[in-house]
Amino acid sequence: MNLFIKPQKPGKSTDEELLSDYRASGNLTVLGNLYERYMPLVYGVCLKYLKDEELAKDAVMGIFEELVDKVKKHEINQFRNWVYVLGRNYCLMQLRSGKKMELVNLDEVMEFTPFLHPDDNNREEALKALESCIAGLTGGQKQSIDLFYLKEKCYKEIADITGYTLNEVKSYIQNGKRNLKICLERNSA
Repeated sequence: MNLFIKPQKPGKSTDEELLSDYRASGNLTVLGNLYERYMPLVYGVCLKYLKDEELAKDAVMGIFEELVDKVKKHEINQFRNWVYVLGRNYCLMQLRSGKKMELVNLDEVMEFTPFLHPDDNNREEALKALESCIAGLTGGQKQSIDLFYLKEKCYKEIADITGYTLNEVKSYIQNGKRNLKICLERNSA
């Protein structure tokens, strides 16, 4: 199947006949023949939304995989229009799911200094120092650090509990973590 050229002969069967045949037989070749007619259209939609040739090609294949089930479940009056909307929605979902995945630098989350990860010998001393430093934080930082690290709440849960915005929660945690690090380094010196 070539994504870039329109098939010369759409075939003798109409879209409706192919849909009916596929629903009756479950033969993927029939569905493939129908989809092949509209692959250039679907590719164009995917390229428009995803703005990347390889992602658009992958999306065309992903849409075909969705067709296998969706064609049987939905009432389709005009396959061309329906597959266009399916393609557009598929691409929008891909874009939305990509935005949900926020990459976080590991250095921002993990601390590797020996004092922040003490060995068993001075663990008690380190915990006392940590408690003392947490007590010295401002109200918002103290509350956010406690909920995030000690009670293992996510940013959204902390925002819901405290009434702070997500940006305030992020800021309190980031600044609180920095202040804790400074306090712990000062106490260890």
